[in-house]
Amino acid sequence: MKKGMLREIGFLMLALVVTTIVGCSSLTGSKATDEITVVGKNFTEQDIMANLVGVLIEKNTGQKVSVKSFLGGTDVCFNAVKNGNADAYVEYTGTGLVNIMGEKVMSDPQKVYEKVKAAFPQKYKLEWLEPIGFNNTYAIAVTQETAQKYNLKKISDLQAVANKLTFGTEQEFLERADGLKGLKETYKLNFKDAKAMDPGLKYKALVEGQVDLIDAFSTDGMLVKHNLVILEDDKNFFPPYYAAPLVRIETLKKHPELEEVLNKLAGKIDDREMATLNAQVDVEKKKAKDVAEAWLKKEGLI
Repeated sequence: MKKGMLREIGFLMLALVVTTIVGCSSLTGSKATDEITVVGKNFTEQDIMANLVGVLIEKNTGQKVSVKSFLGGTDVCFNAVKNGNADAYVEYTGTGLVNIMGEKVMSDPQKVYEKVKAAFPQKYKLEWLEPIGFNNTYAIAVTQETAQKYNLKKISDLQAVANKLTFGTEQEFLERADGLKGLKETYKLNFKDAKAMDPGLKYKALVEGQVDLIDAFSTDGMLVKHNLVILEDDKNFFPPYYAAPLVRIETLKKHPELEEVLNKLAGKIDDREMATLNAQVDVEKKKAKDVAEAWLKKEGLI
């Protein structure tokens, strides 16, 4: 019995070792071969961005590229690239500053970019390339009808009419200091009411008139689907989260052409354009790679 148990334990340990090796090897293609590995976080926008970067590299350099979308969250993607198990992914400047570097939130987009760009090469051996253009941060959205009725273009325009409006938001945004609480303090807003609701119900509630405005992410495809108006954050309350390729310096040395190729994306996609691309996947159910290729062709980049 003891020998049987020992043998079974031995088999289990061997299986665990083999599984670990196989699991790790799935993200080490760029080490074992000349293949470039591009990864993405686990949401639609990142799936599109990973494919966009991958296709752009492949079509412009002839280099074989492996795209691994939905790899995981920030920690997983960042560590995969930092540790050499992948070569690049698209990251957000605010995430780099706060979540990775552990610094305090800064509101100036250029200063945030300059800070992460200066720090990452020395700290992590990674290089931030030029920002792609869009800023995936919090935003305040209203319907076209509400915007026209109250002549709303920027968040400060709400000050005169906030007492007539009901704000719809998820519980987290309602309670966060950098959410509704801070927004009200910064812009001196006093809403008629604020309703906590499931994130999936916010857009429906807004379109049906149950609430007058909601918080959203500035590149959400639902903004395009419902033709909503984003109010300009004219006091820069929300932190900047501008997207840019983040690449291993070792990879750039090995493939120096990559910097020029990836910088072709610089300033090409604004918030609305990114929301439109997201909608093509989330609403129209197109494949992220097809959306990425179509956009690159439209822009003459491939």
